[in-house]
Amino acid sequence: MTTFTPDQWIILGLVFALGLLVGMWLTSGGRRKWKTRYNEEVERRRTLERESKDREAHWTSREKEWREQDSLRTAAAGRHRDGPRFVETRDDETSRVTDIHGRDGQRRDVDRDGVPDRDDRRPADDRRF
Repeated sequence: MTTFTPDQWIILGLVFALGLLVGMWLTSGGRRKWKTRYNEEVERRRTLERESKDREAHWTSREKEWREQDSLRTAAAGRHRDGPRFVETRDDETSRVTDIHGRDGQRRDVDRDGVPDRDDRRPADDRRF
């Protein structure tokens, strides 16, 4: 083993102290910085998870509403097929309710969109009259 002279021990001690000082200077406030960034990241993740859960709940409720509207629409369409249907036709002079089959020669409008079925591309029950 090599022996050190007192001058070399002093130089070694000064280099060690200088290393400690430079290390502390480089990490000054670093502990607070990483902790602050970590806490901000945790809060950001919580916010994103909360927004995701809210969005999922919103779309689930919307889908439930859409399904309910679809079932009501299907039920209403089925009800129309079962019984006689009547359509209100507007003539220039009178407004009257006529049979959907147009027995009195008036225009037929199954889907009630204001367009006669002969001009409509697709009536409500996919039948052309």
